[in-house]
Amino acid sequence: MTIAATSASTSAASGTATAAKTSDPLASLSSNLNNFLTLLMTQLKNQDPSSPMDTNQFTSQLVQFASVEQQVNISSGVQSLIQLTQANGVLQASSLLGKTVTATSSQLSLQNGSGSIRFNAPAAEPVTISVLGINGTPVQQVSLTSSAGQNDWTWDGTGSKGQKMPDGAYTVSVSGGTAGTKAAAIPFTVTGVATGVVNQNGTEQVQLGGLTLPFTAIRSVGN
Repeated sequence: MTIAATSASTSAASGTATAAKTSDPLASLSSNLNNFLTLLMTQLKNQDPSSPMDTNQFTSQLVQFASVEQQVNISSGVQSLIQLTQANGVLQASSLLGKTVTATSSQLSLQNGSGSIRFNAPAAEPVTISVLGINGTPVQQVSLTSSAGQNDWTWDGTGSKGQKMPDGAYTVSVSGGTAGTKAAAIPFTVTGVATGVVNQNGTEQVQLGGLTLPFTAIRSVGN
């Protein structure tokens, strides 16, 4: 019983090692190249002197093997360089942590019960700010009169029924227009504190609490 178990275990371990080796293209290629060289040398040693084999084909295959092996080595090196560059990018981006970031986004981040946006109004006019939760559920709607130029609005995290909403990302829209005209969307930016930096699909992203944005969305960084 013990011997059978040991044999099965050894066989499984061998299979795992073989699978791991096979999954490595460079290791597989090197093994094939060594086998090819061994076969070539054996055939050359045992060839009929009166009818020697054409070595041009063997030489051509050897060159092809060497070329592919070199390409695999280059590919592995490039992949390592990409990973190093991505890691370095995240490390450099970590200097944003704890700083106030202003970015372009359709969502604001409610952090510690507070979230802020900034927009520019063409004139002093009625403005409506709507906050939506998951699946577009209305959370809060505020009507105010803007000033011409830059305006800042901070949400205290209170819902339309007076309830405190949990921290996270919320969709926001800003619309305005003078009396008697159709309301038009007003572009805005969101402001939050950088709490993390991640790399997703090769792109650095900054986290503002529950909101994750690409670095290309950042417009300014404060203290």
